[in-house]
Amino acid sequence: MQDTSKQYDAVIDTCKSLFIKKMSDYGSAWRILRLPSLTDQIFIKAQRIRGLQQNEVQKVDEGQESEFIGIINYCVMALIQLDKGVVEQPDMSTNEATKLYEEKVAVTKQLMEDKNHDYGEAWRDMRVSSLTDLILQKLLRVKQIEDNKGKTLVSEGIDANYQDMINYAVFAMIHLNEK
Repeated sequence: MQDTSKQYDAVIDTCKSLFIKKMSDYGSAWRILRLPSLTDQIFIKAQRIRGLQQNEVQKVDEGQESEFIGIINYCVMALIQLDKGVVEQPDMSTNEATKLYEEKVAVTKQLMEDKNHDYGEAWRDMRVSSLTDLILQKLLRVKQIEDNKGKTLVSEGIDANYQDMINYAVFAMIHLNEK
């Protein structure tokens, strides 16, 4: 589990670094995005990954890793939006956004560690394509919950689904980095 924790942190460091650089370029323009818009951005990235995994020809020179980074960062943004709400104008400094990013990732990592303990790191025996499919499944669940105005009868909420997507994307990146 110690290797997993270090590998997880390394992936998140890469993602957070890009998040901070984009905050420098664009500010917090993402703060105006409603949850369905963020969900759709994640969906586009997951669909592209699936296409890369299935298609023999790739026409855009970006691989799966950059798309998984995008999934992780958009999911963190969605978790922040769930707590802070949507705004009409960018309203967050890079320092504040980074602090919130780190808080959301810490809670998500703890969830991963708890599940990893119970499941015995089963994800290590999974294929990247299966992790991609699980992300797509979670996205379809989130879309349904969004269509239901956030209400569920017996299922976990949107936040848990975003957290699972982050963890699946981190696992996929660990696999890709081990090849």
